[in-house]
Amino acid sequence: MAKAPRTFVLVHGMWHGGWCWSRVAEVLRGRGHTVTTPTQTGLGERKHLLSPSITLDTFVADIVNHLKWEDLSEVVLVGHSFGGAPMSGAADQVPERIAGLIYLDAAIMEDGETWFGLLPADMVAARKRLAQEFSGGISLPPAPPESFGVTDPNDAAWLAPRLTPHPFATLVTPLTLANRCGNGLPAHYITCTSPAYPPAVLCLQRAQERGWPISSLASGHDAMVSHAQDTADMLEILSSQVRAMNGAQADSGT
Repeated sequence: MAKAPRTFVLVHGMWHGGWCWSRVAEVLRGRGHTVTTPTQTGLGERKHLLSPSITLDTFVADIVNHLKWEDLSEVVLVGHSFGGAPMSGAADQVPERIAGLIYLDAAIMEDGETWFGLLPADMVAARKRLAQEFSGGISLPPAPPESFGVTDPNDAAWLAPRLTPHPFATLVTPLTLANRCGNGLPAHYITCTSPAYPPAVLCLQRAQERGWPISSLASGHDAMVSHAQDTADMLEILSSQVRAMNGAQADSGT
């Protein structure tokens, strides 16, 4: 376990909000760590702000401004699923506030890439059609809990009513980076394996190509819901190791 208290900022993915980290945050706070869980514009308790003008730049600004206004430093920044993209954007802009990055089954995107640009064409076409039918293309309706590997009835009943439509433009607007994804900061990838989440497979491959350390969780995609204790344990361990494990990476800028 971590030898000293850490500061965690936990970034959620599509259709979720900061609320999805509540179980993990409770464990980490109980062990003396500082934990914040920002919700991105248009989602969760900020769903009233949903609009077609919300882009990936908006999401990056959400995280950057959270770090600045909360005056956070030496942060272990954790991104889940699509949350990996704005996390990378924040790392590009304010690396001085970040101790390390943990991608939890999360998107790894480079400058100029869109999330839909990484997905199979048939999946993209289906989601574009669904968004158009659902909201005239403004948002994508939530996927069911089982698609995230959440099969326990109690967990599914907790998750389903909290999921909110996702701002569609964030999926088709490019990520803007001045540096390579991760910006040379210590980085670690966690893959959720039981079952694997198909959209995350490419991102795992990218982490492997970069030579990032990789850990596995025997959980579905929404590990922070279905396996909160295991997720908290792993984040705590990695928070104390990320610098040492990735020192060479940070030095080389890979």
